[in-house]
Amino acid sequence: MKLNTIMPKKLQPYFKRELNEYYQQFKAGNLQGAWHHLERAHIIGQAYPWHHSYIHWKMLLFGVHIKSAKEILGQIPRLLVGGVKSFVGKIPVGNTGGANVPPLKPMKIESGLMTIFKSAGIHPNTQFHE
Repeated sequence: MKLNTIMPKKLQPYFKRELNEYYQQFKAGNLQGAWHHLERAHIIGQAYPWHHSYIHWKMLLFGVHIKSAKEILGQIPRLLVGGVKSFVGKIPVGNTGGANVPPLKPMKIESGLMTIFKSAGIHPNTQFHE
């Protein structure tokens, strides 16, 4: 069993860029754009426990901000178990992380994110398990 602990350095700038875009969009009041960048950060970080849990925390806070009981309640179990699943390498590859999708459903990774993974030397469909 492969244990994941730390995000590779080549992937970190992309994760940080998505978080920065999230903050900018959120501050500008573009909630849809902000959420999009949280989802992208989730896909990039979901294989790494701290990053995965952090994004679910941000999604929970986002749910509080928009007063969405569905998002708040959906994020609590994801926050509690997401990092553990990342640690043991059992993630639903490509899942966007929101309460609007089943937590264990693998999803197709958009081409722009696949390019990021490939540039970092990571092939999520073969390195991570569903």
